[in-house]
Amino acid sequence: MYTAVLAARWPQSHISGMDSSPDMIKKAKETLPNVDFSLGDLNSYQPKEKVDLFFSNAVFQWLPSQDRLKVIARLMETQSSGGVFAFQVPDNVEEPSHKSMLFTAKEGPWASTLSQHKAERDPFQSVQEIYDHLKPLCSTVDLWHTHYHHVLADHAAVVEWVKSTGLKPYLDPLSSDEKDAFQKAYLKRLKTVYPASKDGRVILRYPRLFMVAVRA
Repeated sequence: MYTAVLAARWPQSHISGMDSSPDMIKKAKETLPNVDFSLGDLNSYQPKEKVDLFFSNAVFQWLPSQDRLKVIARLMETQSSGGVFAFQVPDNVEEPSHKSMLFTAKEGPWASTLSQHKAERDPFQSVQEIYDHLKPLCSTVDLWHTHYHHVLADHAAVVEWVKSTGLKPYLDPLSSDEKDAFQKAYLKRLKTVYPASKDGRVILRYPRLFMVAVRA
């Protein structure tokens, strides 16, 4: 799924999607040509009609911590009783893969440049915080974590795995040479925190947080 948010209405079965990335919208339209996709910003997005289902894949972690639950609650308030709100977010800022990004950023010639940019994500709210904030709007709020264990070819594959997500905010402010040097330093650090398996592969643990809530 390429889009950040899908909204669906029944019985018309009208499905629309939105994302803030033109590239993601282009890919989504190519994959699902019958779905109405549009560029948008979650902070200002407002559905024109009641929505029966909101589905979000890996987007709310990118919002500032103080805005996440406010945005979710505002969207829920547009739903009728029985409407469903479901999301999934990576919950991995405490994992070695992401701690290594922060440590690498603080060392080396890029430290001064990166100190002017907040590249690391804020941790996601706890299950308790999510439940307490949203339960007044909902009849049920179900929350759970799943830990995926991705078996990757080697440590370089871990870099490729995170390059377009968690690593991207660290690389974007850097010059081409700095990007290459940063990735090499990051790779070196990964080799110290992820053991290689007997066959040379690397197991990347990847926690994700899920929520399915029903509007009261």
